[in-house]
Amino acid sequence: MSLPKKTKIISIVVLLIVAIGCVIYLNQPESSQSTDDAYVQADFTLVTPQISGTIHQVLVEENQQVKAGDLLATINDADFSVAVDAAKAQVESANAHITSIQARMAQQQTTIRQAQTAIDVDNAELKLAKENQTRYRNLAADGSGTVQAMQQAEAQLSIRLASRNKNLAGLDAAKQQIDILKAEMESAKATLAQAKAAQAAAKLKLSYTQITAPVDGMVGQKSVRAGTFVNTGKPLLAIVPLNKLYITANFRETQLAHIKTGQSVDIKVDALPNTVLKGTVESVGPASGVSYSAVAPHNATGNFTKIVQRLPVRIRILPNQAEVNKLRVGMSVIPTIYIKDKQ
Repeated sequence: MSLPKKTKIISIVVLLIVAIGCVIYLNQPESSQSTDDAYVQADFTLVTPQISGTIHQVLVEENQQVKAGDLLATINDADFSVAVDAAKAQVESANAHITSIQARMAQQQTTIRQAQTAIDVDNAELKLAKENQTRYRNLAADGSGTVQAMQQAEAQLSIRLASRNKNLAGLDAAKQQIDILKAEMESAKATLAQAKAAQAAAKLKLSYTQITAPVDGMVGQKSVRAGTFVNTGKPLLAIVPLNKLYITANFRETQLAHIKTGQSVDIKVDALPNTVLKGTVESVGPASGVSYSAVAPHNATGNFTKIVQRLPVRIRILPNQAEVNKLRVGMSVIPTIYIKDKQ
């Protein structure tokens, strides 16, 4: 039995309305994006010794909260203390050498003044000897004086000339000694600088026997034990800054079109049922995870199957939330990013 004409029209109109509604619904932009490929992360710090040695004390336990600067462990410092003392002795020796050179320079200045005084005396006596030589020569010439007196005056003049030349040579030698002492002083200063550098290096190595926390956080992955020998650069423990946790969510590339910095995020944590934390989009990663792979896929060879890539989105967890202190690195979460503002 055929339906009445009016019923047919109503049915057709209803079907058209439903179809139009489905098209509108399916074509409206999505209001949110979520993924279950997301985890709690933190930029934790591996604590490594900067010198090799035997662990003397371990002052922290696994999962202990520490502050930046807290002492974590110590390395036996006997050898390093001896090195500091030896370096200190070298500095003191270099300082003593410089003091000795300064004293010799002061003494040499006295020697120079003495030589200059002797030359002044020689000049005065030489002047007198020249006048006597001239006088006795004139007396001998007119017969008033003897030849012997003239010869004695000439000999005295030669003696004074020789004495002055000797003292002049001594003055030059004394001045040259000053230059030698100055060069020796420069060498001594360089030795002192080298000794001070060695002392600073020894003190720095001694300070490395005190292993301290570089950041605030919780101790984890502790492998250090008292009495064990550790090598430079070998990790002893990790410090996880639980006050700086964030979410890394790996979204499919097809989900990223409308994800932007600053958008609000709801975060469901698998370990905290019935708890929804708040966050914001901090940044979108510059490359997909496979782009950092040591062995890159060879997409340009053989048969190709397109695979949707995932890119990391960093989500900041808003502070002052009651359950945030229960989060731990590695926990699975489901973040929902709101593309449009929540009404």
